[in-house]
Amino acid sequence: MSGAHGARGADDEHGTPGTHGARAGRGGPEGTASAPRIPLPRAPAENGAGPAHGGRQAPEAPEAPEAEYPVPDHHHLTSLLGAWALAACSPEEAAAVEEHLGKCPPCAEEARRLREAVGLLRRPESLDPDPALRARVLSGCLERRPPRVPVPGWAAPYDAETARLDALLQDIGDAEWHAPVRLRWFTADGGASRRTTVAGVLGHLLSVDGLVAVALGLPDPLGGGNAPPPAPAGRTEAYWDASRSAREGAAEARAARDRAAPAPSAGAVRGPWREQSHAIVRTVSATGGGGGAEGGSPVSYGDFALPLRDALLDRAFECWVHAQDIAEAVHYPYRPPAPPHLHRMIDLAARMLPEALAERRRSGPAGPGPGTLPAAEGAPGRSLRLEIEGLGGGEWLIPLDAPGPAGSAAREVAHVALDDVEFCHLAAGRVAPVEAAAGQAGDREAIRDVLFATASLSRM
Repeated sequence: MSGAHGARGADDEHGTPGTHGARAGRGGPEGTASAPRIPLPRAPAENGAGPAHGGRQAPEAPEAPEAEYPVPDHHHLTSLLGAWALAACSPEEAAAVEEHLGKCPPCAEEARRLREAVGLLRRPESLDPDPALRARVLSGCLERRPPRVPVPGWAAPYDAETARLDALLQDIGDAEWHAPVRLRWFTADGGASRRTTVAGVLGHLLSVDGLVAVALGLPDPLGGGNAPPPAPAGRTEAYWDASRSAREGAAEARAARDRAAPAPSAGAVRGPWREQSHAIVRTVSATGGGGGAEGGSPVSYGDFALPLRDALLDRAFECWVHAQDIAEAVHYPYRPPAPPHLHRMIDLAARMLPEALAERRRSGPAGPGPGTLPAAEGAPGRSLRLEIEGLGGGEWLIPLDAPGPAGSAAREVAHVALDDVEFCHLAAGRVAPVEAAAGQAGDREAIRDVLFATASLSRM
């Protein structure tokens, strides 16, 4: 046994297997050569087998020194203030700068000024949500759970614009209902205006929307007795007079009871307006409103009438325009309608232009250009290409000589290009025809007539 241990030790020490070959084989005498055997595995050094047990002690690896961030000096930290204000520093640099700011008042003051300057570089965000956001949210909801009574597509602009205005009114205070607003429109004599308040604007929308409500069989907000003139201006004046009388009567009654009693909030008009707009949308959704190919039953505006679907588009347009008036009065940002809805409103105005041109021709301001030959009866006459740029735009051929025949590209005599919102402001009387930023080419007289006819579509 001692010889075997010595051989194994020699093998371990010199790394040669020859000693194992000298060991006795099975059944053979000691010293007789036999087939070499596979050496036994060595004990691993990490298990504690030292040289006395045939193993080798692995040297211990030295510990790596911890990386230390060099402490920068004042000059280096000062050069990092701009990057720190922009949040462009590494975490170590930011920590070093912030530690330094607590010890160095001049650097702290400079850092404060830099942060304020960075805030000025950021574009201010509007508090008014994107008009398309509501459409996207509703579309996603309706995909998951379709409505039992869907809103017709031609009524969607009115539904969206009344909802947007209602959201704006929800955020204004009682005092802002009395903020002054100037309603503007265009007449044959030029621009016209009327001063009122935020509450007065909403009363105007309530009274004119009542024309659609009456056509649908809903209650008239002005009451049933002594029907006021059906024109929008007459209905608005009647509503304002009734509201003023009721307010003054209530004020006198309160003053008799308590001289210190405050005046009632003008925001009380919001409830009736909101309920009427909801009732209109519910009714056209439940009955279809007769909005077939012919456009539904007509809604009378006094001196003219519109099919129901066009009347709702007209009311959506008016709601957006007057919502902008309210937003300006209370210093609130307000965006244009969603592009598909804006396109429908522009299309309505383009379809109303031929009749507006004919009315101007009957009253005298408009007429065919010099040297123009009249078109044969039923044949297309001269046309103007109206190009509306923007997401809500498109192209329309406007007949110039008669409202009946459609426009003809073969007899195009002029071309006008306008931004979509600019065109709507022109049609709302917010921009004078001579001030409209329009690209023009061709017959100047025809272009002037179309711009003035567009402005004549406006009313109070």
